[in-house]
Amino acid sequence: MAATTEQRHSAALGLEQQPPEEVLRRLLAAQGDAIAAIQPALPALARAARLAATALREGGRLAYAGAGSSGLMALADCLELAGTFGIAPERTPMLFAGGVRALLHLEGTPEDDLDLAEIDLGRTALGPGDVVVCVSASGATPYTLAVERGAQAVGAKTIGIANVAASPLLREADVAVTLDTGPEMVAGSTRMAAGTAQKIALNLFSTLLGVQLGHVHDGYMVNLRADNAKLRRRATRIVEALSGATTDAADAALSASGGAVKPAVLIAAGAVPETADALLARHSGQLGPALASLRKP
Repeated sequence: MAATTEQRHSAALGLEQQPPEEVLRRLLAAQGDAIAAIQPALPALARAARLAATALREGGRLAYAGAGSSGLMALADCLELAGTFGIAPERTPMLFAGGVRALLHLEGTPEDDLDLAEIDLGRTALGPGDVVVCVSASGATPYTLAVERGAQAVGAKTIGIANVAASPLLREADVAVTLDTGPEMVAGSTRMAAGTAQKIALNLFSTLLGVQLGHVHDGYMVNLRADNAKLRRRATRIVEALSGATTDAADAALSASGGAVKPAVLIAAGAVPETADALLARHSGQLGPALASLRKP
């Protein structure tokens, strides 16, 4: 029997005969159903974030793997970790079937290429202490499944995210995240419901990861480094809000910290740079306890 993502959606019959607004209404309704499918996966996403946070905290890496549309969802999450949470790119390698060339023209061939998976695994050199997030709508994409198995063979832990329950990727993962989105409005076009659910699930996963690593405080991204004009303005606002300092004092604190927000908040709140660094080290990079310690009478 075909995977659920390959089956025809009940609301798709005669879709092409409907007025444009009705087509869009049905498509939107299916997207809403895809979002609802994430709710049962929240406990698994919490376990996945905990596994990834532990790996990064202990010096390991968090890799992502995927092919085609699922690979694009994984790639987006992977690339945004540096800008949002200040996690160094070398600690978040990406294994994308076909590499950079495939990003300019998505073809189906690379997702079946087991040799590519072996090459990418060798290049990335995953091992014990590392975690890899493997994303596949069907849960049976050969490239992604080979990466999962290869990573486990060298001692890395795996997080499987798939849209077909009990698929191989989920059965073999250390943490299985099932996003059971069912048939697509365009049968097999998993960039739609499956892709939507994957994108949201990955957003949830990586944001919880940032929270658990101490890179989010009171809703602010406090581990960013201000390396362009937009981020400098954002960093200044964050330092102002969390320290109570003036704009000028926040700017001065950021200069003293080399653009790093966490120590800048402490400096703007009255610490000298050396004390700010020591407080953060003492509290495992957690800004809240460090700030409370500084303000303790």
